[in-house]
Amino acid sequence: MTAKLDIASAQHTDKGKKEENQDFHGIVVPDNEQLETKGIAAAIADGVSGSAAGREASESSVSGFLNDYYSTPDSWTVKTSITKVLNSINRWLYRQSEKTNYTQYDHVTTFTGTIFKSTTAHIFHSGDSRIYRYRGDDLEQLTRDHRIIVSETENYLSRALGIELHIEIDYRQVSIQRGDLFLYTTDGIHDFLDDKSIKSILQDTSTSLNEKCKTLISQSLDNNSSDNLTSQIIEITSVPNPNDEEFYSRLTKLPFPPDLAIGNIIDGYKILRDIHQSKRSQCYIAIDTENDEKVVIKTPSVNYEDDIEYINSFLREEWIGKRINNAHVLRTHEHARKRTFLYQVTEFIDCKTLRIWMNDNPHPPIDAVRDLIEQVAKGLQALHRLEMIHRDLKPENIIIDQYGVVKIIDFGSVKISGDTEIATPFDQNSLVGTIDYTAPEYLSGSQGTEKSDQFSLGVLTYELLSAKLPFKHPAAERSLRRRKYIPLIEHDVEIPAWIEGAIKRTLLPEPNDRYNVISEFIYDLSHANKNYIDKEFKPLLERNPLKFWKLIAGFLFVSNIILLIMLMGK
Repeated sequence: MTAKLDIASAQHTDKGKKEENQDFHGIVVPDNEQLETKGIAAAIADGVSGSAAGREASESSVSGFLNDYYSTPDSWTVKTSITKVLNSINRWLYRQSEKTNYTQYDHVTTFTGTIFKSTTAHIFHSGDSRIYRYRGDDLEQLTRDHRIIVSETENYLSRALGIELHIEIDYRQVSIQRGDLFLYTTDGIHDFLDDKSIKSILQDTSTSLNEKCKTLISQSLDNNSSDNLTSQIIEITSVPNPNDEEFYSRLTKLPFPPDLAIGNIIDGYKILRDIHQSKRSQCYIAIDTENDEKVVIKTPSVNYEDDIEYINSFLREEWIGKRINNAHVLRTHEHARKRTFLYQVTEFIDCKTLRIWMNDNPHPPIDAVRDLIEQVAKGLQALHRLEMIHRDLKPENIIIDQYGVVKIIDFGSVKISGDTEIATPFDQNSLVGTIDYTAPEYLSGSQGTEKSDQFSLGVLTYELLSAKLPFKHPAAERSLRRRKYIPLIEHDVEIPAWIEGAIKRTLLPEPNDRYNVISEFIYDLSHANKNYIDKEFKPLLERNPLKFWKLIAGFLFVSNIILLIMLMGK
């Protein structure tokens, strides 16, 4: 069995007794890697009767859904992508109605769409068009009609695209199996055919999908359907098999490169020198012999040549680097030539790690720390906008160039939200970083959120100011939520209490208690938050008892010396 999602489909529409067909429908099946990362899209829409531009509304909603979805980042979840797309479409329809008539909704349509990705169908719905799933001998309606019944002769839609500026969209996920039939209908069909009739048409194995679509329409017309009629059927003919050997063979198409030495040339890159060696990878400075550009070549360690999880992680790291365009994230190059081995090419930067910088600058001024942390935050925000969580933020994974520009590196532990929707033989998001910088929620099995990266950023800020870590470590790692925070003043670091208050908030054990977004933390590092100002007026005895008594002892010692000198003078 192929490890690829595949479908068969048919669709048919008829204006029926109406003068104009205001229904619209469509299906898109990508023929590239987006089949895995984005999936298959299908949608149906019914322009609301009485709206002057119903046809334009239905066509715009389906076309926008099918086109715009594939323009969203591959790293986003289906729900994030479609929610943004449909909200944009809804706002456009609403504004079009405003332009033509402030009292009548001209651009209004029902909308029902699905993204089939990996082994799941993601359903988005507004209005009274429908989706059914026929599995085995069971017919199930997967959507609910947003229709309010006033009487036998009077009803109206309670929800549709274009009615309000802000729209609520029903969303649900259902599993898909080989042989499933997904049927989409507008009300010109399902208002005139009961479930028994629909089921009878779908279970007829002697007819094709196309014939089934036409039969649904013809029987509805025979039952005096008075509306436009559209039917669309998608049959799941294959679903990805996470245990399939094809998954392994796809990952291992390229062999690991041999050990590289100065002067070796690999696919047009000449090795200049070795800059890093570990048990997991090797990094070299190289020069592109075609354009003399310096680059860094990262190769996988032969220790993991048969480790499918490692190979997948190595490939994902390159995939991530190619999709982020930000001054504070290391840039990964597209391959200019066909590769004969597995390796990555990244930009070359004359730099040092933040760890080395910290060793060289054990007591940096607050302004320098603010600048560094703000740059790291900008890199994190670039990841977060793509629904990626770094999950291994630490001084070794941050570099600073000769001009003071900071960049985040190493994407081996990054969580890609969109990847969680793709079935694989293993957990692609099992790595959770380094214990000293790890947010406590990871230890309870969480895959982390943006607030988990915020926690790590708070640890970095604390360490930059004090050259120490912010917690007394518990005896067991699973006690991370009970770690005791060490005030900065105990390290003889004198900073305003409002700055420490901001740092301490990022380090709270419960993610919901931290800042909503990282930008709020960055703001509070430079602007005195009134919630923390009062803490500055606590007496030293409360803030740091040890230091208070040391000062008292020192004062008494000096006083005694002075008194002794005065007595001896007499």
